[in-house]
Amino acid sequence: MPIGKLTRVKDFLPPPSQLIFPSDSVKVTIYLSVHSIEFFKRQARRHKTKYQRMVREVLDQYASRYAAKR
Repeated sequence: MPIGKLTRVKDFLPPPSQLIFPSDSVKVTIYLSVHSIEFFKRQARRHKTKYQRMVREVLDQYASRYAAKR
């Protein structure tokens, strides 16, 4: 159940084919939904890359966009 007013966020993320970039990283443990992981694994196979790299890029772009608005 939503709490408070909801705001729709404009889709600013790139398509999966543009989520393949090398970068520095720190190892963390996180639980993600089966649906999300299956999606990224399928996309990674199609683009011959690792799904973790694609997930990392989505998180990096999200953090960059909203860190700039502070």
